[in-house]
Amino acid sequence: MAVRLTEDITSMDGQEIVATTDLRDGAPPRAAETQIRRARRPGGKRGSPVTRKRLARKAIAESASGESTSGESTSKCVIRTLSIRHWPKDERPREKLLARGPQALSDAELLAVLLRCGTGGLNAIELAQAHIVAFGSLRELLTAEFHCWTDKAGVGIARYAALQAALELAKRHLRASLEKGSALAAPETTQRFLRAELQHRPYEVFCCLYLDSHHRLIAFEELFRGTTEIAHVHIKEVVRQTLFHNASAVIFAHNHPSGVMEPSRADEEITRRLRHVLALMEVRVLDHLIVGNGGCYSFAEAGLL
Repeated sequence: MAVRLTEDITSMDGQEIVATTDLRDGAPPRAAETQIRRARRPGGKRGSPVTRKRLARKAIAESASGESTSGESTSKCVIRTLSIRHWPKDERPREKLLARGPQALSDAELLAVLLRCGTGGLNAIELAQAHIVAFGSLRELLTAEFHCWTDKAGVGIARYAALQAALELAKRHLRASLEKGSALAAPETTQRFLRAELQHRPYEVFCCLYLDSHHRLIAFEELFRGTTEIAHVHIKEVVRQTLFHNASAVIFAHNHPSGVMEPSRADEEITRRLRHVLALMEVRVLDHLIVGNGGCYSFAEAGLL
């Protein structure tokens, strides 16, 4: 972040010095570009250029302690945030994204690209970082409902809609990958998709991915919604929807709002019963995934299918 540091201080000879230095956050200060303004006072002397430079350097050095050359606390420090358009091109979020790819940007920089501009004296990156801190994480921010933003500066209906549109586009991108390729051939894509859909839910939901004979996605449905601890699964409804989609295979998934990924006895039992019933119709249960904090638990990988 680039800032401009302005020091107003009165020198010993009764003349005003205003020293302005450009600094850059996270890097050593570049060559100090110092401007000095001297206001002639009655009886004051202009002094030589060497003297003026020496007094300017001394004024900047003394700003840390807040004392003037006379030992009195007369210095005043004003920090102004520079607009991002005044930053070097290789540090601006949009230009940085185009030059190095989106993976090179921090969470705040990516969010700033969507917000487009700042507000209330904050540039877009500072505004983005403030909101991430306020919500606790980027995931909580992106999944927050609109009423959670009513007391947050700089985000109204238009910006909230842009954030939700970007989130939905990411989900549809992952779903499109499952529709074109095998869910078994790319299990990490399936897990990323399910995490994006289920991880933020404050209640437990039971979902199903219906697959064709090549294990490509036909449809994704949320079948049952429960409480923070349990979602009741009705086998008859699962069978009916499987037949409706003419699926050859299925992948079940549900989330644990507690974040714990290990299956319960009830999870194991319902999976066993569903697998048995669907096998009578020649429909394979390829996996049952539990979405928790930080990842997914796979029944297939654990040898439970």
